[in-house]
Amino acid sequence: MENYNSLLEALDGLKAEGYTEDFNLKQNCLECGAGKYQLLHDEFHVDQVYRFESNSSDPDEESVLYAISSDAHELKGTLISSFGIYADPIAEEILAKLKI
Repeated sequence: MENYNSLLEALDGLKAEGYTEDFNLKQNCLECGAGKYQLLHDEFHVDQVYRFESNSSDPDEESVLYAISSDAHELKGTLISSFGIYADPIAEEILAKLKI
């Protein structure tokens, strides 16, 4: 697993590895392609997880980057979330996959 110093550097590195989709977290799925694909919990894998913490104490400047692939849909992409993801109303199956 590559070590990145910043979120932007990680996004660039993962894009070079083929993680080109931008996933959005929905209540019971991951969505990409402007809503064209909706991946349920059993249709994707979390390949890598990167945490980025700021030097400040502001939790809004902390994030997690997930590198995600789906063999079923032949997709690879990323999901960016703040550490507060667990407060969002999402299905337990999705939450279980995204826990680090």
